[in-house]
Amino acid sequence: MTKLLIIDRDGTLIKEPADYQIDSFEKLEFMPGAISWLGKIARETDYQLVLASNQDGLGTNSFPEETFWGPHNLMLQTLKGEGIVFYDILIDRSFEEENSPNRKPRTGMFSKYLNGDYNLAESFVIGDRLTDVQLAKNLGTKSILIDSELYPEADFTTTSWENIYKIVKPQRVATVNRKTNETDITITVDLDGKLDGKLDTGVGFLDHMLEQIDRHAGIGISAKCIGDLHVDEHHTVEDIALALGEAIKQALGSKAGIGRYGFALPMDDCQAKVLLDLGGRPFFKWKAKFRREKIGDMATELLSHFFQSLSYGLGANLHIKAKGLNEHHKAEAIFKAFARALRQAVRIEGSELPSTKGKL
Repeated sequence: MTKLLIIDRDGTLIKEPADYQIDSFEKLEFMPGAISWLGKIARETDYQLVLASNQDGLGTNSFPEETFWGPHNLMLQTLKGEGIVFYDILIDRSFEEENSPNRKPRTGMFSKYLNGDYNLAESFVIGDRLTDVQLAKNLGTKSILIDSELYPEADFTTTSWENIYKIVKPQRVATVNRKTNETDITITVDLDGKLDGKLDTGVGFLDHMLEQIDRHAGIGISAKCIGDLHVDEHHTVEDIALALGEAIKQALGSKAGIGRYGFALPMDDCQAKVLLDLGGRPFFKWKAKFRREKIGDMATELLSHFFQSLSYGLGANLHIKAKGLNEHHKAEAIFKAFARALRQAVRIEGSELPSTKGKL
């Protein structure tokens, strides 16, 4: 379902003059950061942008048409040059005392959104007045009030467009709880930030390798596992990989705008190559030999099993190739290369789904 960003014009997108009417080019001035941050919203999210404004008496002697459209169209052209295009532009021309059903916060001119296939619960009204907060409540959306602390009724208040971007941008965070007779795991992934949680799998070398993914993929990972280490580390390594793959998959959401593909790197005497496709289909290929039975407290045979399990949990094509002399370096190079591939693949590059199928 389509989500909307309904954006007020005067005082929100452009500065409102003392006489409340932008009737000349000289009065046209954008709010600080509005162009750059709204541009990021337009490029990185799938919201439909709607411009909604009350313009008291537009078309009357008090506010002639010709004084309005020149600055208004220049504003739209400027925004379009930055990739910001409004799906709809709704302007009510009435005075407040006329009680028009189309005047914000009334919902008359928004009727098609009330009756259409729109996800209003995940949509926002962004404005600078109490009427914008009331409109959001009448439509069933959330409200963001900019540059004001006068109205605590708003869902969010802020003084900057940068914060608006942070509020409306979907959070790519997921937590997976996996409990079996062999392991009890809680793992959280934040694809766009860092987490305060710790890596505590019970297998020291695995913690060290997960730290490589956390650091070099530029994501946050928190993991806690209680496993049957009295047997061996097999179940812990396997189930951590499955849970990590599932958490990344959930955090990716619709996958709209992601890079999708991802990396080769050297580490002293070793080199590793990781090919990754977050296309939704698991497939795993491994070409790396280890001469040591263990590195630290982890069996080297579990390295391939970790990535195979992660591939299936994530639903990804994963090809890994590595060679070198130092076994620790070789393993670490693989995890770092995977992390860099993941960093490329989950990075937001636009808003379109990177597939001709229509689904990933």
